[in-house]
Amino acid sequence: MTGLFAGSFVAVRTGACHNAPLMATQQTKTTTLPSDFHWLTLALLSQLGWGAYPVLLRYLQTVSQIPSLSLLAVGNLLVLILVLAARWRQVEWRIFRLPLLWLFGGLVILRGVSNLLATRFTLAIYAQLIYLMTPFIVALLSRLVLHERLPRHTFKALTLCLLGAILLMGSDLGEAVAETAVTRNDWLGISLALASSLFLALYMLVTRRTTRHNARGDSLLIIHLASLFLFSGITSFAIGEDWRQWTMLEGKDWLVFGMFALGVLLGANLLQLRAIQQLGAPLVSSMMATRLISALLFAGFLLNERISSGWQLLGAGLVFVTLTWYLHQRETTSEDIRRQPNGEAGASP
Repeated sequence: MTGLFAGSFVAVRTGACHNAPLMATQQTKTTTLPSDFHWLTLALLSQLGWGAYPVLLRYLQTVSQIPSLSLLAVGNLLVLILVLAARWRQVEWRIFRLPLLWLFGGLVILRGVSNLLATRFTLAIYAQLIYLMTPFIVALLSRLVLHERLPRHTFKALTLCLLGAILLMGSDLGEAVAETAVTRNDWLGISLALASSLFLALYMLVTRRTTRHNARGDSLLIIHLASLFLFSGITSFAIGEDWRQWTMLEGKDWLVFGMFALGVLLGANLLQLRAIQQLGAPLVSSMMATRLISALLFAGFLLNERISSGWQLLGAGLVFVTLTWYLHQRETTSEDIRRQPNGEAGASP
């Protein structure tokens, strides 16, 4: 789900604002500096929250030993109840009859489950590192499927990020907490993270298509939450997961779960949505690299997964700088395209 809600709202708002980029630009110019700083701060907080997301998932599965699918079911059910209570009257129920929404829900499930299992089998920082490659996957798929122009420097930036990832993964980040529910399997976890990033990229492209049917963000969010809750809940009972572990949680476990469900799934998601509405998807997505910093901080505190060498620090810095530069120049390129006659802005993950 790294970044699963993040992808949803970034893609939704990019599509929703597709016909009004110039108006948004003009509005930004007249906005006061304190207001800009306020929304930039909220955007940064949302990205830091999503950076912690894989760490919280890994902790709850391997330390708290909560069964994976039950964790997905309970977390999404809690947020779904809160969203329905707040937005029931604004939901456009007609949208749920669209066949495209079933495809959307299927990709939500594939992304959510692969994301969940990736953090179960490998270090949280490894999973987050793979998720940060999603903008490149989106760009390549947009080129192949939608025949859109590939952003400048895509392959250069991808090469530098892969080099940084190799440096970061070159030696162990430290052992996870001694008592864990499963044995680490980095190859399996990284493979699942790659699959999750691919599903997220496809999910973003499908989400863009939903704007042609005037699908609102709150309706998509409800489908998002309901799909994950129903699939994970039914599958959890079908395979016989032991839900009694929920009754054995201690205070720290419940605190981490609260951060996962209310802090990230609800809080970071809503902060990101509001920031995107005010600043636009490209600017908010350009802060994605800060997720790496957040992941490192939370992983060190909760899981004892820390950078232990200068090469790893260099690799993390290389990924951070390259991704920030790439997304920033994509934003600049998108603005130039929108100013051209008949120019179109692509999705920005």
